[in-house]
Formats: sequence, C-alpha cells, structure tokens
Amino acid sequence: MINWHFSQIRTWRIPAGAVATVLSELATDGRAGNEGVVLFLGPDKNSAAVITHLVMLRGPGIVKRPAQIRINAEIFNDVTDAALKNKVRLLGQVHSHGPQYPLDLSPTDRICGVKFPNYLSIVAPDYGMTAAPIRKWGVHVFSENDGYVRLSRAEAQRRIHIVQGLPYETLIVGGGYGS
Repeated sequence: MINWHFSQIRTWRIPAGAVATVLSELATDGRAGNEGVVLFLGPDKNSAAVITHLVMLRGPGIVKRPAQIRINAEIFNDVTDAALKNKVRLLGQVHSHGPQYPLDLSPTDRICGVKFPNYLSIVAPDYGMTAAPIRKWGVHVFSENDGYVRLSRAEAQRRIHIVQGLPYETLIVGGGYGS
C-alpha cells in the first residue's frame, strides 16, 4: 500500500560532518551506560531526503537508560515546532544500543518507536562509542506493510549517501531550550 501523505524516499543524504556530531552526542550518553538519540530533519523531493538539521533532545521530557529511550509528547511538539519553523520534516533518527541489540531494533523499538512510511532508524552499536562507518550500523526503514525492515549492508551502501561539504544545523529542543 502506498500512503500518499508521505513521499517514497529511496535515498538519504547525510552531511559527512554530521556523523561526528551524532557520535559525540551518542557517546555523551553512552559513557554513562545509556542509549542516546539524535533526530534527523530535512526536506525530501524526487525520492531523496536531505538531512539538514540534527535535533538533540534535552530536559525532563527525555529519559535515557541502558535499554530504553522515552520521549514525551511535549518534546515531540517542540520538534514539530522546530521542523515547521525551518520548513523541513522529521525524516529519521540515529539511536544507540548496548550489547543486547547492537545493530538491530529492540522489540520495544518495533512496537513503541516512531512509525511512519520511509522513516529511517539507524542503530549505532556500543552506545555510540564506536567510530565504524554509519552504513555499517543497523539501518532500518519503516514500511506500512512490513514494519521496520533492516537494510542489507549493500542496500545501505546504495541508499545512504554521506556527502562531504553538505551543510547542516544542530538544534537543541526541550527543557526550556526552545527550538
């Protein structure tokens, strides 16, 4: 089934410089033994999405634990406000896992995670403290018919483009930081 409210994204363009920023954010939580998360915002056109904004979540509305991330509705409202302000939309996320599900989505991710067509969910191993190339992480895409599907390494290589020189902004959302 095709949902006409969402574009059919086939590729994601991620700024090369953003990868280090994502790792730094994930490792901050990882050093404390907790999962971390960074949301991706950007436009999509002609089946290609471009990550233009990294969203770091702060405040009491975000809970990060060794095997859990919980984001309350107020934080998602702030993310929506930031997306509208910047004329972009939520495209995906990178979140980290510890040893239990190093590259796969956990059952909780599959049941309670963000789910809409073509949502990109990348899992960084070792709580984000490993500098392996992002396409070697667990790359998953949500489909209305199949739920989350993990891409093979070859398919991730074809669909995830790390682009040198592509600009991006970092936004801090929640906890009174605004957007």
